[in-house]
Amino acid sequence: MSLSELRKEIDSIDQQILELLSRRASVVQEVGHTKSRENTHYFTPEREFNIFQRLTSSNPGPLDSAAIRAIYIEILSACRALEKPLAVSFLGPEGTFSHLASIARFGRSADFRPVESITEVFSAVERNLADYGVVPVENS
Repeated sequence: MSLSELRKEIDSIDQQILELLSRRASVVQEVGHTKSRENTHYFTPEREFNIFQRLTSSNPGPLDSAAIRAIYIEILSACRALEKPLAVSFLGPEGTFSHLASIARFGRSADFRPVESITEVFSAVERNLADYGVVPVENS
């Protein structure tokens, strides 16, 4: 195949991926409506863990499992935000290890809220100003 033909094939595949992502997002919105009616918690880490396990175990390659996981963290984050964006408090400022850990765990579609102390992270969660908090295990 020529370079032009290969690029045409990539464009076609990208369009299919986009259509499938839109379809997935629509189903997620229905899940969100169902969870709302049934008063069920919208973020279920065990479900996401199962998705990662299923996808990485059936991954035919050539992308490695870490790449698949990274891609799906963002897909899940964007879809989760359609239900309700997660508010995540972290020991700030942006760019710290806590911020990067927050992104790695919740994806870039979460609502990240930097605070100035570990105590403030816990306080934000306790006062329902954040759904989750991320703090360092060790901090100098």
